[in-house]
Amino acid sequence: MSKLIGDRKQKNFFRIVSVAFLTCLICLLKPPAPGRGVEPAATMTSTKSEPADESSIVTTEPENLTDAKEPEDKAVLSNKVKEVPVRGIYVTGPVAGSEKKMKDLVSLIETTKLNAMVIDVKNDSGEITYKMDYEEAKEAGAIRSYISNMPSMIKELKAKNIYLIARIVTFKDPILAESNLDYSIKNKDGSVFRDNQGLAWLNPYNRQVWKYVLNVAARAAAIGFDEIQFDYIRFPTSKGMEQVTYGPEENLLTRQEVITQFTQCVSDFLKARGVKVSADVFGGIISSEIDSQNIGQDYEKMAQHLDYISPMIYPSQFANGCYGVDNPDASPYEIVYRTLKDSQLKLEHNKDVVVRPWLQDFTATWLANHVTYDAEKIRSQIDAVYASGYDEWILWNASNRYTIGGLPQ
Repeated sequence: MSKLIGDRKQKNFFRIVSVAFLTCLICLLKPPAPGRGVEPAATMTSTKSEPADESSIVTTEPENLTDAKEPEDKAVLSNKVKEVPVRGIYVTGPVAGSEKKMKDLVSLIETTKLNAMVIDVKNDSGEITYKMDYEEAKEAGAIRSYISNMPSMIKELKAKNIYLIARIVTFKDPILAESNLDYSIKNKDGSVFRDNQGLAWLNPYNRQVWKYVLNVAARAAAIGFDEIQFDYIRFPTSKGMEQVTYGPEENLLTRQEVITQFTQCVSDFLKARGVKVSADVFGGIISSEIDSQNIGQDYEKMAQHLDYISPMIYPSQFANGCYGVDNPDASPYEIVYRTLKDSQLKLEHNKDVVVRPWLQDFTATWLANHVTYDAEKIRSQIDAVYASGYDEWILWNASNRYTIGGLPQ
C-alpha cells in the first residue's frame, strides 16, 4: 500500500475509482418509505480512522432508510417546494419545542416578508432534536425530546405556508465521536483530537460517518421537510491540527475532494427523492484558496451538486482590512455586497445553484471594536443582497431573537 500512496498515477486512479463507486452507490440505494454558534477558521482572512486499504473507499449502502415509520397523516410527507424566494430565520430545537416562542416566531413571519424557518434536526452538539426512529443515534445517546411531535409541528407550519429547512450539523458531532471512537478524528499518537473547546469531531474521510449523516437526513426528509441543509460540512481548524491524521485515505484524496464527494453523495440521494439540498460554507472560501483548502470547502465544486449554497457572510467574522474596510463589523452593506459580487464571479458558469447567504442578526460583543447590530444594520445587509443581484437570505441569531425593525414588512 505504501507504494500505491506514493505513486501519482495510482493516486489519480483511486480518486477516479472513488468517484465511480459513489456514482454506483447512488444508483443502488433503495428509496425510503414514502412520503452555529459562529466558529471562524484559524486561518480565515475574510470571514461561519480507517480505512485501512483502498477497498474501504467504497461507500456502503445506508442501512434502514426504508424502515422509518410512515406518519399517520400522509399530508405531512409532502415536500412541495415554494416558488417564491426564501427569506428565513434560524430556530433551535428548544425554541421549536416551546409553544409560546414558536407562536411568537410564526407571528413574526406572518407580519413581515419572512417565509421560512431553518430548524435544528441535528445540532452543533450532535443532538437530534426529536424522537427520531434511528437505532444508531439512540445507541449513541444523541436523541433528545426538545420537539415533542415533529411531524405535527411540520404539518402546522406548512398549513401556514412556511418553507421548512432541516439543519443537520455534519462533522462537528462530539456525541457520536465520543460514543464511537472509530468515527472520530485522531492525532498521530492515536489519541482523539479535540478542538479549542475540547470537543471531538467526526472524520470526514470515514464513510460510516457519511452513512450516519445520510440516515438522519433521510428521516428528516421523510417526515416532510422541504429542504435538508448541511452545516459544518468541513474540517476543523483549531490549534494542533498539524498533529492530526485522517488515515491512509488522506494520501489519496484532498480535503476538498472528500467534502465535494460527500456533498455529491448526499445531494444526489436526496434530490432523487424530491428534496432540495443546501450547504452552509464559510464566506472566506469564495475569495481565499488557502481557507478553501484548510477546511475542505471548494465553493465552485460543491455548488455543482447543490440546489442552494449558503455562504456565512457575517461582517463580524471578516478580518480588519478585508476589501479595504478598516472595521468590517461596522460596514455590513459593503462587506455583504462585495462578498456576493465575488460569489457571482465564482459561479458565473453555474446557473442552477441558488446563492442564499446567512446574514448577521447579532452583536459581536467579543470584538473590541464591535458595533451594535440594530435595525439599520440588519436592513443594510438585506439591501446589499438585493443590490448584488441575489434575492434570498437567512438571518442567524443563536438565541433566535430577531430584530423586527430590520425586516422588510
